Amino acid sequence: MTDILCRDPNTVMRLQRLGSIHQSRLSFMRLLTRRLAREGWRFQQTAFEVNDKGEGHAVYTAHGPDRAYSLIAYAHDLPAEKRSDRVIADAWDATFTLFDGVPTAADIERLSHNIPVQEAGRVTGTELSVSRANRSVRLWEHVVSELAAGRQPDAAQIEAVGYLMRTTAVYGSGKLGAADREMIADRAEFRAPFQVEMLSVYLTRWFVLDLVQHMANLRAAAAGAEAAQLSPELARSMGIGNSTGLGMAPFLLNHPVLFNNWVAARENAIRAVRNLAKASADEVALFRELVDRSKLSIAAWHSEHPIQIEKLGDLRADVAKLDTYLAQHGLTGAQPWDVLYSWAEQALSLEGQEWIASLILEPYGALVDGFAEEMAADNTATFRIAGAMSIGDLRALLKDVYAWAIDIDWQAPENRARAWYVSEEKLEPRLGERFEEPIEEYEQPLAPGRDAAQLYQALAHWPDEAQVAEFLLRHPEHRHVLRRAQIVGRAPYAEIRDNTISDRVLPIDMLRCKLAFFGATQFDPRSDRWVRICMYGNAPLPTELTVENADFWVFPDQETVLEETGA
Repeated sequence: MTDILCRDPNTVMRLQRLGSIHQSRLSFMRLLTRRLAREGWRFQQTAFEVNDKGEGHAVYTAHGPDRAYSLIAYAHDLPAEKRSDRVIADAWDATFTLFDGVPTAADIERLSHNIPVQEAGRVTGTELSVSRANRSVRLWEHVVSELAAGRQPDAAQIEAVGYLMRTTAVYGSGKLGAADREMIADRAEFRAPFQVEMLSVYLTRWFVLDLVQHMANLRAAAAGAEAAQLSPELARSMGIGNSTGLGMAPFLLNHPVLFNNWVAARENAIRAVRNLAKASADEVALFRELVDRSKLSIAAWHSEHPIQIEKLGDLRADVAKLDTYLAQHGLTGAQPWDVLYSWAEQALSLEGQEWIASLILEPYGALVDGFAEEMAADNTATFRIAGAMSIGDLRALLKDVYAWAIDIDWQAPENRARAWYVSEEKLEPRLGERFEEPIEEYEQPLAPGRDAAQLYQALAHWPDEAQVAEFLLRHPEHRHVLRRAQIVGRAPYAEIRDNTISDRVLPIDMLRCKLAFFGATQFDPRSDRWVRICMYGNAPLPTELTVENADFWVFPDQETVLEETGA
């Protein structure tokens, strides 16, 4: 039997492939729901004080084996002209914090002066995250009006949008004074990445559904009538939307060890499954079932952006090819998952290849879920530069990791057309046109390929036996990228192996990659620099969560689709 190795970083870490990754068993939302169900977390709404204008607050508490956490939600009556998804907005339809424990009345009062103003406010170490959300105005009004009239809302309209509210930011890790990551990293429930944020969004969805029902009830009562109760199937079908822009893109570049650990966990899981000698009948049956359910998601995935439209066309063609493959070959031979993936590499688009790479993990929770324990990077000491490394070894390392960059003509304007900088007004990352805007002096070190190529050139006349420390004494300007190269030498999936400042770079590839690890679906780019997604669509509500439904909710169920559409 052939021992299948992990995929080559030079293959995996190209932007086009990273921008085609799909959610998987190791996605952070699914890690959370599995844990909440497995450990028997208990959920309760402990306050809901919202008036007929939609103003007030609510509290939702999650009780775990050792600790409790509470989402404090503040609802606002926001004029339409103030509603904006831009990060520079200063008012929202709802604002939130995830509180460490159960808040007192004094906590709720204190936070009522800070959470609704977001960046203009300040919080403390008892607050773990700060977030905000806006309504999908068209769908919100449709759902409220239909329920108030005693009818269920139209499933087709719900499917077209997918969410009643979308977050415009979910901040954690010390933002605005909230608890630093180090304060909670040793808690079992938060060891995996972004679990605070995922719990916050999960509870936010519960609040949003309660709020829309509350507003419908009030509208019906004012007319002397009784509102319909939103059907559980329709409620479950709606997730929380998210609008994400350039602010998220540099994260993958600025956290190389963490990014490596995410990708390495997924690649190790893919390798483990590809190395299985055979697949049982039950494992094949589950895979085929989830392929069929995945088709429903792909069929419902719409976008108006030309890039995503083309990718969706490719993916739908890939679905048909997979059907033909499974009909002709099945999964009964030796190393069937490796045979399937190797076929996909030759026959499918990048979107289809990564769809298959994620899907083959699904029948093997016992084999692959443990890799999630390796996805955090909290205990990684700051990488000190290994000054004793020889120039010869450094040169070889650069050739191995950055060969793609060394071969680029960095004098050509198209290869350095863009520059990353931070806006003065909002301290948010931006990507500008180097030769059209006066931004070069403010450029951030987010072009590691170019910097590595410059380092390689600077080493040209240095003897192999010289040490890195000697070189840096004379050329300290290369310190940042030399450290980065040594990090990637230990963490092979830490570096995006593409030019991040070319005229062809698509930041949405970086956004898609990060959001897929979150567990997002229905990626809908609105430009090459921002994207809308849906989180927790089809997930059981906290009060419905069981071990049986905690995992595969991300795949639509045919029976549920029929119920929603009335077919």
